[in-house]
Amino acid sequence: MALRWEAFLEDVRERGEYDTSREAERAARVVLALLGAHLVGNVRAELAARLPETLALILLNPLQAAEPLNPERFTRATAAWIEGATETTALWDIGAVLSTVADAAGDDLTERVLLQLPPGYDLLFGRPRPGHRP
Repeated sequence: MALRWEAFLEDVRERGEYDTSREAERAARVVLALLGAHLVGNVRAELAARLPETLALILLNPLQAAEPLNPERFTRATAAWIEGATETTALWDIGAVLSTVADAAGDDLTERVLLQLPPGYDLLFGRPRPGHRP
């Protein structure tokens, strides 16, 4: 079942410690557009079904990526798309959004999402794998 728009943004706002829902929405839109470029098939469709409709459409119609971005390049790309962001603030934005996405997806779907991504994304989702230390 998909999260409501307001509930999703409120979770992102709290986790990101944003002053407004508008900041949370900006982060969510950018992070999900970049994430969508890395996911394919049923996994992307199932994840979209767990998100509010507006964000699901962003995930299903992603920015184009020539190749999968490792977590560091994903962070740099996020910083480039968010006005005034640095890599440090982008990492914060990513964590706020992807941890909310992981909670909405549940453990099984999150694990299937992580299998489609380069190593290291488990930390961005707030789901470090046992034995994986940065």
